[in-house]
Amino acid sequence: MNQMTWVRGVNAALGRVAPQLLASRLRERFMTPRNLPPRDWELPLLNSAERITLRFGLSALRWGSGPTVLLMHGWEGRPTQFALLIRGLVDAGYGVVALDAPAHGRSPGREANVVLFARALLEAASELPPLQAVIGHSMGGASALLAIQMGLRTDALVSIAAPSRILGVLRGFAHFMGLPAAARAHFVRQVETHAGIPAAHLDVQRYQLNVPGLVVHAEDDAMVPVSEAELIHQAWFDSQLLRLPAGGHQRLLGDPAIVRAVLDLLGEVRQASLKAVAS
Repeated sequence: MNQMTWVRGVNAALGRVAPQLLASRLRERFMTPRNLPPRDWELPLLNSAERITLRFGLSALRWGSGPTVLLMHGWEGRPTQFALLIRGLVDAGYGVVALDAPAHGRSPGREANVVLFARALLEAASELPPLQAVIGHSMGGASALLAIQMGLRTDALVSIAAPSRILGVLRGFAHFMGLPAAARAHFVRQVETHAGIPAAHLDVQRYQLNVPGLVVHAEDDAMVPVSEAELIHQAWFDSQLLRLPAGGHQRLLGDPAIVRAVLDLLGEVRQASLKAVAS
């Protein structure tokens, strides 16, 4: 018997006799990220960054100068995971600001969720020059889509390996941990209470996405199925879909195809803006 099988067995037993207690413990675990150290290949970019602190304590890294692109990493992620994309954007003349999400890196907090990620994007946008693009990976992508609904202004939006709805993420975690039905229901309700928004509302099918965008996903993503990208693309009228043949959930961030697609999108948005001004 491996450790995860044992954990699921304990959760199944405890969930039948004390579903609320188990749900509370797993809700805390679900919302408390680990701060994982950067990999060796991230260190040169980290060392070249300017560390900035926003008004309410949110920490970020900045590279380059020029039109601003704002990046948001995923759960337990880091700004420097976007290394290839950051270099590509800076080389193309953009200034890049990459956030440490709430409870990640040097940003304050112990717990986080997709709503807090989205509010962090709004906070950053209020202190930065007008945004040329917002780019998010995984939960960072989900939070960027949500932030648009909360009033985030940007010329373009890029979602990478993001889920289309948060309820599916919650149910997937509860199933993986072996929660019985009553405990699963309590778990979802407790997450909703802490996030302040019903999970069913955190679904791209409910969103109004009126900004040009790009949806990126790898075919072999074992964490978030590529079908999620299809759902986002279908709900987002003005979006392009880039399906990569490989890259999983994390490694795809190092695919040069993403850099090319992002720069192409920004070029298209800029040309459309110039035409609008000329007319």
